[in-house]
Amino acid sequence: MKHVLGIVVVIVVLGATSGAASAQSAVERGQQVFTAQKCTVCHSVAGQGNKKGLLDGVGAKLSADEIRQWIVNAPEMAAKVKAERKPAMKPYAALPKDNLDALVAYLLSLKK
Repeated sequence: MKHVLGIVVVIVVLGATSGAASAQSAVERGQQVFTAQKCTVCHSVAGQGNKKGLLDGVGAKLSADEIRQWIVNAPEMAAKVKAERKPAMKPYAALPKDNLDALVAYLLSLKK
């Protein structure tokens, strides 16, 4: 019985480690998408990019779903919060799902 319990503990620990590594790789992929999509033309992170579109701390302010909506449906989100930034953010609705998920993970990781 102890042997079975030991195996279960090992599986749980490995699963948790794998999940953390997977989350980290999604954040890294998201940062690559952020760079590839040239998001710094309008936004900045950690002092890099356009300071008018500061994203530092966005992960502490918005949920994953809200971040996703800002990416794929920016005009509707801007109207919802009465944002009047010019030029308005364009929607990235055609971004492939895996890139979108990674970008959301990256932005969600920006807590400070």
